[in-house]
Amino acid sequence: MLYQHTKITKAAKICVMGLAAAMGATIASSPFAFADEAFAKNRLKAMSDYMGGQQAISFDYDSTLEVVSKENQKIGLASSGKMTLSRPDKMHGTRTGGFADIEYVFDGKTLTFLGKHVNAYTQVEAPGTIDHLIDVLRDKYHRPVPGADLLVSNIFDQLMPEVVNTKDLGAGVIGGVECDHLAFRTNDVDWQIWIAQGSQPYPARYVITSPKVAGAPQYTIDVKSWKTGTAVAADAFNLQLPQEAKKVAPEDVPEADELPSVFALKQ
Repeated sequence: MLYQHTKITKAAKICVMGLAAAMGATIASSPFAFADEAFAKNRLKAMSDYMGGQQAISFDYDSTLEVVSKENQKIGLASSGKMTLSRPDKMHGTRTGGFADIEYVFDGKTLTFLGKHVNAYTQVEAPGTIDHLIDVLRDKYHRPVPGADLLVSNIFDQLMPEVVNTKDLGAGVIGGVECDHLAFRTNDVDWQIWIAQGSQPYPARYVITSPKVAGAPQYTIDVKSWKTGTAVAADAFNLQLPQEAKKVAPEDVPEADELPSVFALKQ
């Protein structure tokens, strides 16, 4: 059995390396590598306008954070969750994974965040819009919301200012939905987005890669069960806390991050 496993592992390695080399050659010589940047920017702008124009949004998602440990081992941490937005100032989300089970609600004034595994919660006062809350969590509390780039009211203006390279990579299919596949590069990160074709150009997949960090960690979020308008189920945007739940400071919620402290990252 060990011999068989070794043969399969070596065969898979050869296959992956060969595929990577072939893909590199294909992309280098493909007309997609030199496709019209204007189309990519126009598609991103169309998605941004569509997203910003929806008052009510709900979707399910799967996310994967890929990192490299100090032992040079590639590790993928997977989570799933749900999100409901009511613009401009209501949000309700969940995320469940192997190391976290969280729920959070923003009612336009206060963000309440519950870590169910540890039965601890925190509250952040941030009266204003969802955009303002995202800024406060990132800048004041150093708690960036995963995939927050896709939740702001003007995605185009949020993402494009630092872009130095743009590519249209043609079509792709995510969860059975045909999409336009676009790639962008800044001085610090690479990111790709798959935008659903048709009358609802929502982001079906969003991938962020940090090529300048050892191991090039990568975050991927896949969006599914997309709904807008009256199709979105009613949400009271409140969170019932367990009576025995302990209140802690925002920086002390142990399972808020997607990367658990048990993993030692390669520096």
